[in-house]
Amino acid sequence: MFARALVRRFPLLAFRDFRLLFAERLLAPAAFAFSLVGVSFAVLDSTHHSTSELSYVLAAQIAPSLIFTVIGGVAADRIRPQRVILAANAMIALGEGTFGLLVLAGHPRLWQMLALEALTGTGMAVFYPASQALLPRVVPAAQLQQASAVSRLAMNGGQMGGAVVAGFVVAAAGPGWALLACGAGMLATIPLMLRVGVPAFGRAEHSSMLRDLRAGWSEFRSHTWLWVTVLQFGVILMAWYGGFQVLGPVVARAHLGGAAAWGIITGAESVGLIAGGLLSLRFAPRRPVLFVVLMGGVIALSPLSLATPWPLPVICVSSLVLGVSVEVTMVQWTVVMARNIPADR
Repeated sequence: MFARALVRRFPLLAFRDFRLLFAERLLAPAAFAFSLVGVSFAVLDSTHHSTSELSYVLAAQIAPSLIFTVIGGVAADRIRPQRVILAANAMIALGEGTFGLLVLAGHPRLWQMLALEALTGTGMAVFYPASQALLPRVVPAAQLQQASAVSRLAMNGGQMGGAVVAGFVVAAAGPGWALLACGAGMLATIPLMLRVGVPAFGRAEHSSMLRDLRAGWSEFRSHTWLWVTVLQFGVILMAWYGGFQVLGPVVARAHLGGAAAWGIITGAESVGLIAGGLLSLRFAPRRPVLFVVLMGGVIALSPLSLATPWPLPVICVSSLVLGVSVEVTMVQWTVVMARNIPADR
C-alpha cells in the first residue's frame, strides 16, 4: 500500500532502473561525506596542522579532473554508463579506505596521501559525466526535470546525514575511522550499479576515442553559453575551493570547536541543498542559463562567513542559504545540458 502511494506521488519510482539509481545516489554521497570531513582532519593531524600540505592533498584530489572528466565522458558514450559509475565508486573506495588504514596504522606520509587522493579524484572525475549521461536514459524526457530534482534530493539528503555523523565520528574516534566508513559505503553501491540494465550507446566500429574527443570538443566550443559559463565557474570554484574547502577546516579547528563544528557546517549546507531540491520540483526560470550565471555570485557567502569568522550559528545559516542557491542552480544546469547537448556527446 505504501509503495503504491509513493509511486502515485512520484511516478518516477515506477521505473526499476531509476529506483536503483536513486538508491545509489542516496548511499554514495552519504559515504563520501565521511571523506569530506575525514580527509581534511587526517591531513591536519598528520602534518602538524600544515595548511600548505592540506592544500597539496586537496589539489591532488582535484587535478585528475583536468584529464579524466573528459575521458570519463567519452567512456560513458562507449561503455554502459552504470559500469563507469561502478568503476568510479570502486576507485573512491580503494583510495579512501586505504587512506583510513594508513591513518589508523600511524602517520601517513605526504606522498601516500597525495597518491591516494589522486586515485579518489580520478574516480570523482570519471563519475560525474557518466552520472549525467545515465539519468536521461532511465526516465522519459518529459520527467527529466523531476528526475533530476528527486535524484539530487537523494544525493543531498545522504550528504547531509553523512556529514553530520562524520563530524562526530572524527571528533570521537578520529579521521581514520571516518575514511574507512567512506570506503565501505562506496563498496556497497557496486551491487546496485550491477543491476542497472541500460545498454551502451551503439557506436560505429571505426569511431575512435580520439575522434570522439574531437567531436565532443567541437560540440563544446560551438555553444557560446556553455564554454563561457564553464569559464565563469572555473574562476568561482578556484576562489571557493581555496577559501572554504582548504581554510574552512583550519578555521573550524582554531575558532569553532573542531571537526564536529565542520560537520555541522557541512550538514547545514546539505539541508539547504535539500530545500533547494524541493524548490526545484516546481521552479523553472524562463532564462535558465542567465539564472545560472547570476547565481554564481552567491558562492561568495561561504568563504566570507569564515573570514572574521562569524559565530557558528550564523555560518550555518549562510551555508544553508548557499545550499539552496547552489542546488537550484545545479538542477537547472543539469536540465539545460540534457536538453541542449546530444545524448551521445
